[in-house]
Amino acid sequence: MNDKQIKELVSTLTLEQKASLCSGADFWHTKTVDGKDIPSIMVSDGPHGLRKMVEREDNPFDTVKAVCFPSACALACSFDRKLVRDMGKALGNECQSEGVAVLLGPGANIKRSPLCGRNFEYFSEDPYLASHMAASHIKGVQSMGVGSSLKHFAANNQESRRMSVSAEIDERTLREIYLAAFEYAVKEAKPQTIMCSYNKINGEYSSQNKWLLTDLLRDEWGFEGLVMSDWGAVDDRPKGVEAGLDLEMPASMGKNDELIVRTVKEGKLDEKYVDKACENVLRLAFRGDENRQYAAKWDKDKDRALARSIEADCIVLLKNDKKILPLSKSKKIAFIGEFAEKPRYQGGGSSHINTEQVLNALTAAKEYAEVNYAQGFVTEKDETSPALLNEAVALAEESDVAVIFAGLPDAFESEGFDRSHMMMPACQLELIDKVCEVNKNVVIVLHNGAPVEMPFADKVKGIVECYLGGEMVGGAQCDVLFGKVNPSGKLAETFPKKLSDNPSYLNFPGEGDKVKYAEGLFIGYRYYDKKNMEVLFPFGYGLSYTTFEYSDLTLSAEEINEKDILTVTVTVTNTGKYDGKETVELYVRDTHSSVIRPEKELKGFEKVFLKAGESKKVVFKLEGRAFAYYNTDIHDWYVEYGQFDILIGASSRDIRQTASVFVGNDNVIPMKFTLDSLGGEALSFPEGKEIFKEVIKNVNMGFDSAQTGEGAELAIAAMFNDMPIHAMVSFCNDPSITRQTLEKTVEKLNAASAEYAKK
Repeated sequence: MNDKQIKELVSTLTLEQKASLCSGADFWHTKTVDGKDIPSIMVSDGPHGLRKMVEREDNPFDTVKAVCFPSACALACSFDRKLVRDMGKALGNECQSEGVAVLLGPGANIKRSPLCGRNFEYFSEDPYLASHMAASHIKGVQSMGVGSSLKHFAANNQESRRMSVSAEIDERTLREIYLAAFEYAVKEAKPQTIMCSYNKINGEYSSQNKWLLTDLLRDEWGFEGLVMSDWGAVDDRPKGVEAGLDLEMPASMGKNDELIVRTVKEGKLDEKYVDKACENVLRLAFRGDENRQYAAKWDKDKDRALARSIEADCIVLLKNDKKILPLSKSKKIAFIGEFAEKPRYQGGGSSHINTEQVLNALTAAKEYAEVNYAQGFVTEKDETSPALLNEAVALAEESDVAVIFAGLPDAFESEGFDRSHMMMPACQLELIDKVCEVNKNVVIVLHNGAPVEMPFADKVKGIVECYLGGEMVGGAQCDVLFGKVNPSGKLAETFPKKLSDNPSYLNFPGEGDKVKYAEGLFIGYRYYDKKNMEVLFPFGYGLSYTTFEYSDLTLSAEEINEKDILTVTVTVTNTGKYDGKETVELYVRDTHSSVIRPEKELKGFEKVFLKAGESKKVVFKLEGRAFAYYNTDIHDWYVEYGQFDILIGASSRDIRQTASVFVGNDNVIPMKFTLDSLGGEALSFPEGKEIFKEVIKNVNMGFDSAQTGEGAELAIAAMFNDMPIHAMVSFCNDPSITRQTLEKTVEKLNAASAEYAKK
């Protein structure tokens, strides 16, 4: 049904019927209208699998058996757009086979703190990576005729008081970090729906924030789909309708529908907003109905094989001293830890998938070698079992290599609550220590949804980060451990050495119903790199069984305009003995910015497969936005003329190649002067110096005649640079310099600045 037909249909509905369409029929379905040919469609949870609810009398909360793919925390470590899109296509096909029209995901929220209980559902601490991963996920799902719901819009970065807390964020930080994580995905992938978050942003609930849902999302970014609430995120429903919230989920049992009707009749809500919401609901419903593929078949074995291969490309090799990995089949190998038998492969909450089978590492290892097993600990109990501990230590002592499968249990992280610390269970840490005392060849395999502190990092030879890798995680682990797959994952977030190193530490999760994002732009590697702080493992880091060299970095121009495209080319060579994949990361640094900016920012990444000895050219295309910051004076992105470094690296801390480009801007912003402007600002351009020439001659800073020489001159210049223009009345010997004459001087400065900007 086209837009004209939808508008005509809406015109035939009563106010009550239109209001009814603005909320769900139940937890998972949109409404129909008696006497009207309006389809009802189903939406379902599951960014990394299908969590479709099924109605059964014996279990009203049962869900279909589905395939659990790697969670977003793992998926982002692939740095592979195609891989993410392939997973999205598989999810879209699953939805089609089960009659689901919209899959609720992906989640693009930024990982502000490693403590956020829902970090496993989110991609990264970096908005560029998060938005590109989200866009690929959406494209994959929607290529199968199924809608996506990009969530949670916006600034949903904690679970503590998530339904009431206000994220207090300055404009520039909001734009450059928290909204940027969504912007590219909205513009590039065009999700059919957006899900607003529970929280407030600067005092206004997302569900009724007109600036967020209409001014920004629709008018500025061009979003044309439907905005739905997170489940139970509605505060003032009529205000939400006017702000741009089309669909309230789940059903409100008619309460908010009646409120909409009453508010319209009282003249407090223009009916045109209800019409607009109905049009968006109907457009989604008809699209879902028309795109339904009744013949779609769900091949779960095929999806499991895909889930295994995806996770293998997401696993991050963090440490590999003395090349302890890949494991040699001729060695006596011990698998220790309950996660080897019962892996933690997904997080808790609304994304939890009801799986039919799980492949653990103990079973998968049979494809490669004979391994011995000791449980070591009980996952659900954070207490040491002497019998299990002794058994594990004895096995480790008689083995050539001890592989310990460890991590965080469900009780440590889930939707609904935040972690209070970054430590692993004490029983696991004790197990690792005891095993390291009797065996020097120890490898740790981690299962966790977010960073953990690693007091054992210097004691073991190998560390393998698997995150929450889906139901086939054991197979992927063994594929990497035994060398069938060369690990190629890179960390999508920084692992700090300890929790207190994190920039949000003093302001997470806030006080009462307010949380101040006092760290501003400086989250994740932006903070650690700016401070040159030692970290456990940096953003973008990951080892391989082979080695890669970078060479021949070339730029298409030495100087460009912000409207131009800069082409960056670099050659990557596999200099090792194994075939493998390498993610090439491109960062941009503003060398002389007039505003505070991060040391560097990710602005490109490409994953490339190279056979041993092979070389390939990797090409990046950078638009003006790659060099811009968000200017709060003009409320827009702005490229400041100057030199920018192009940094090519294997991580944020491993820069291999560097080149520079000058970037110009036709729309230079003229400086705006007032009596509070500083002398140094007035002298920052030639015309300003000329205007203040006479004033400078007569400035007296109170230095006596004995204070002469270069030091005194520098001190006087520094004091003048930081002196407000209005204060020059007090420090100028010329009686003609008054407040009135300085006001005229300011007028001259503004006129000269405007002319200077045009040049």
